[in-house]
Amino acid sequence: MLIWRSLAEVPRDWGRSAVAIGVFDGVHAGHRAIISQAEQAATAIGARTVVISFDPHPNVVVHPDRAPLMLTSVDHRAALLASLDVDALLVLPFTRELSELSPEEFVETVLVERLHAAVVVVGANFRFGHKAAGDTDLLRREGARHDFTVQAVELLGGDEPVSSTLVRTLVADGNVAAAAAALGRQHRVAGPVVRGDGRGRGLGYPTANVDVPPYVAVPADGVYVGWLVRADGTRLPAAISVGTNPTFDGVERRVEAYALDVDIDLYDEVVAIEFVDRLRGMVRFDSVDGLVAQMATDIDQARALLGTAPPAT
Repeated sequence: MLIWRSLAEVPRDWGRSAVAIGVFDGVHAGHRAIISQAEQAATAIGARTVVISFDPHPNVVVHPDRAPLMLTSVDHRAALLASLDVDALLVLPFTRELSELSPEEFVETVLVERLHAAVVVVGANFRFGHKAAGDTDLLRREGARHDFTVQAVELLGGDEPVSSTLVRTLVADGNVAAAAAALGRQHRVAGPVVRGDGRGRGLGYPTANVDVPPYVAVPADGVYVGWLVRADGTRLPAAISVGTNPTFDGVERRVEAYALDVDIDLYDEVVAIEFVDRLRGMVRFDSVDGLVAQMATDIDQARALLGTAPPAT
């Protein structure tokens, strides 16, 4: 899959395209329905599929007080789109200048002049252009002027449609299993492993302290079961703690993962944490012994949920 990070990178001789437009944060089931329709349209007319996404999220520029926590980084989004056999991804830098383009200017500048759109596929609630003045009806009128067709895909999920907002809410509530159902995969966060307080090793459970960027959607405080994914793709079953370690009067919110029964040096390695299910909320224990006993129970539950066996003795 080709990746263009500005309009200037799109080749001048790029042929006709079937274009899917959206932020596509999370690349959830609803997004995949839009992209699949664009791919079908491209196949039908012998064109190539181009996905347009934006970075940062438009609200960062237009409504910074409403800027959402992100489900995917641009790189992770690109990897997910590549797995869908998209031909090219155009990541448009969302600037103040871009936000001030009228819907008609956006169509001419992006869809017509550079991508030579033959088909444009969007969600039924799609809005675009300055002050979100453009909708699917306006897009269809512009399509008639510029010789492209428009397909609007109805949102999945009926009364509670699948959306990035819904997934963010589920993640914030700690309901990572429901979030995974909407995403079609486990929600993941990623970052380098940094040094923490070293308490986990002293308690018999050495953890990887993952430095997650502040703009990323991290699940609610609690203990989770999931996977620690190394840079080489190795997936290790893990018990994951999200929170401030209240038993030790911690104040810094952290994401820490204990790779079950594996003691490896991960410092400075960029890893991903994938959340499968929530085991319990974050609890302040009256003693370290109480915490260690609960951790042993957590590990047993994690093994059962992931279908892994304890080490041979």
